[in-house]
Amino acid sequence: MKLSENRTRVKPTSSRARVRPVLRRFPVPLRALGYTAVAVLGLLYLMPFVIQLVTGFKTDPDAASHPLGLIPVTPTTAAYQRLFGLSQAGDGVPFLRWLGNSTVVAVVVTVARVLFASMAGYALARLRFPGRTLLFGFLLAFMAVPPVALLIPKFLVLNTFGLFDTYTGMIVPLMVDAAQVFIMKQFFESIPREVEEAARVDGAGVFRIYWSVVLPMARPALITVTILAFQSSWNEFTHFLVSTQSSQYETLTTGLARMVSGGLGGGTQYPLKLAAALLATLPVAALFFCFQRYFVQGANAGAVKE
Repeated sequence: MKLSENRTRVKPTSSRARVRPVLRRFPVPLRALGYTAVAVLGLLYLMPFVIQLVTGFKTDPDAASHPLGLIPVTPTTAAYQRLFGLSQAGDGVPFLRWLGNSTVVAVVVTVARVLFASMAGYALARLRFPGRTLLFGFLLAFMAVPPVALLIPKFLVLNTFGLFDTYTGMIVPLMVDAAQVFIMKQFFESIPREVEEAARVDGAGVFRIYWSVVLPMARPALITVTILAFQSSWNEFTHFLVSTQSSQYETLTTGLARMVSGGLGGGTQYPLKLAAALLATLPVAALFFCFQRYFVQGANAGAVKE
């Protein structure tokens, strides 16, 4: 009899099959209680977003008298009409200008950060040049500096070079981020060197290896850096506060701050403020939910070296 005939097949166990025996160790009432607690916590977490969404369709008196009500007494789209300049009362909010400025800054900064972070990360991970260790030490030290400590130096530099209150001054200081360079460096170090050596034998240069061989393999890290860069530049506030002054350069963060402080009319204006905050949150949320799988892969990449 052949040895292969005596072998028994073992089916691979899925992660769900491995989890079920662990869950079955607990009694049914205890499991039901645990599922109930998780569901309640999930609802509590979602409640602020639901209130934000519902309040955007309320009137100002309704939002002030019933701030936690989940059903508007008299549903209206007046808040969204003011945001998009469709209000006939002439009390519109320059929301589209804020949105345009935030979009331009976020897109340019994201593209620049992905490019520069990947190039700098590859150089620190693979290239050998004088001062490489010292440069990496400066990178780690810069990550430890609180951003608020750089606000006054940023203003002085921008004002000295004539970049204050310009799109250049809004974009250029945000084009490189030390933390994202570190992420790319750690990921590149997890890629086997044999792949690059094979490309080098075929005659590829340093930039060709980086662009055509290593960079396609770093897709999870690139998506992670893209999400972080877009989120940070989209939600940036302190930098725009010290680099701009004119209303034409206001972004969503600075514009919403002026609205909350009462710079765009009196009263509570809860529907208008929460509707604007909801619209400002949607792009980042959509980007994260579309690429969350790659984000988790990129965040864990490089943590364990083989």
